[in-house]
Amino acid sequence: QAQLVESGGGLVPPGGSLRLSCAASGFPFDNYAIAWFRQAPGKEREEVSCITHRGDSTRYAESVKGRFTITRDSATKMAYQQMNSLIPEDPGIYFCTAAHTCRENTRYWGPGTQVTVAS
Repeated sequence: QAQLVESGGGLVPPGGSLRLSCAASGFPFDNYAIAWFRQAPGKEREEVSCITHRGDSTRYAESVKGRFTITRDSATKMAYQQMNSLIPEDPGIYFCTAAHTCRENTRYWGPGTQVTVAS
């Protein structure tokens, strides 16, 4: 059974940093692209970042380019999202997801981790 478990969320002040982690199990990790989505209150869920199954290509939402970095480690079946220079528009529940490609809509979802940006 495919499972994704996020960790690393929390409360940070504006300008702060967080590193989200995603532990994957129950599916062939190396065959799946990993994407992070976020759900903010009152807003639609949006893709924040994605990394291909080989880790050779990434893409980011315009709102996070230059601030967020997605990476993956095949040896440990982990994915990460480093989030720097957090701003008040970044809070929400962040979900780790897995799909065959970054474009595919059918994907596995983790339960999410809460990120709050406040002074």
